Amino acid sequence: MARAEVTLALAIRNLTVDDLPGCGWSGGGLHLDSVAAELDRAALGEVDYVAVCGPAGVPVAIGGVDFAPFSDAGYLWQLAVHPLLQRCGIGTVLVGGLEDRIRARGLSRAELRYEQHLEGNRAFYERLGYTPYGTAPDGWDEQLPGGETRRYETVCVKMRRALPR
Repeated sequence: MARAEVTLALAIRNLTVDDLPGCGWSGGGLHLDSVAAELDRAALGEVDYVAVCGPAGVPVAIGGVDFAPFSDAGYLWQLAVHPLLQRCGIGTVLVGGLEDRIRARGLSRAELRYEQHLEGNRAFYERLGYTPYGTAPDGWDEQLPGGETRRYETVCVKMRRALPR
């Protein structure tokens, strides 16, 4: 089988409500409703929510940074890369873009959480310089295939990183 490499120019921009119908790969309807609510908060300046886009302008990764949980740090959350494009460096671009948003607000630390059982996420964040410092229970509503909603409960590892200027 022949192998070819493709280099793709990526741009980071604010996510918009018009992008949401094409972001079903990031989660189900409840997730997209949550993202839409976060876009309302973005309009108020409480969060930044970004899209990493290819040349066609279509989001291939999305995520946010919330400035409310910590007075001295930005909290990265709801990070998602299109499943067909994972492990291609796009997540690194997404996190870097969100860290730039944190620096732009004069803050020098980033915080995040990942689900404890997802060890691949730990390796990724550690490669980016994040250090674990504890765990916390977390949970959210999820929609089941039949349309029912249930509460998903998990344990997340808390990580942080000092951001160089």
